[in-house]
Amino acid sequence: MERYVIKGGVALEGEVTIAGAKNAALGILAAAVLTDEECIIENVPSVEDTRVLLRAIEGLGARVKYIDEHTVSICAGTISGGEDLRVDDAYIRKIRASYYLLGALLGKYRYAEVALPGGCDIGLRPIDQHIKGFEALGATVDIVNGGMVRAQADQLSGRHVYMDVVTVGATISIMLAAVLAEGKTTIENAAKEPHIVDVANFLNSMGANIKGAGTDVIRIRGVQKLKGTEYSIIPDQIEAGTFMIAAAATKGDVVINNVIPRHLEPI
Repeated sequence: MERYVIKGGVALEGEVTIAGAKNAALGILAAAVLTDEECIIENVPSVEDTRVLLRAIEGLGARVKYIDEHTVSICAGTISGGEDLRVDDAYIRKIRASYYLLGALLGKYRYAEVALPGGCDIGLRPIDQHIKGFEALGATVDIVNGGMVRAQADQLSGRHVYMDVVTVGATISIMLAAVLAEGKTTIENAAKEPHIVDVANFLNSMGANIKGAGTDVIRIRGVQKLKGTEYSIIPDQIEAGTFMIAAAATKGDVVINNVIPRHLEPI
């Protein structure tokens, strides 16, 4: 669809149920790669970005199964590792979340090669804060083969990482890379959005040791291994806020189900 045509002037009436938060789901689905055990993830939004990411995870060799429309089982124990950890297809280049796989694969296998969106270089699609974090942990990061990012390390060790700008993507990527690193990682000037907290909570449910998510300083104590888990993604505060504003703007009467009121206080 190239455009929407909206005829206004009508008050919105009715009831809606908010889907799972896409921005949390993308980080959580990538994080499931960090364990060899099964993860069952509920409230997964049925959108193209999540479907593309799940296809990429399956392409790496993981077992991916839809239990129902919004519940997914991921078991990454069948991923072989090594230099076959290459994610590049026409779909993954269309979503921004490809870098989450970079962090997760680097964290678990110490090697990853993932396509950037559109095959862009760093100047056009800045991922400098991701790279800064990976390199601080001990990885070598190169741009190869026309827009592929290759990250590799013999060992990852906890370090202090100061984010030059507040960025959700880099905060999540560094968390994914750091949970299995040796020692303690501190991310300062970290993003604080609810989906950061949700990804951290998911990782902690797998046995990670993350504290401070939701503040601007996140502390991660590396563990040797993560386990499987069952987890439900938070509802999408962006979707909920959109319906709230639309209802108010049209002087409507809308019941909005499946929200976390605390996440909507600014709205």
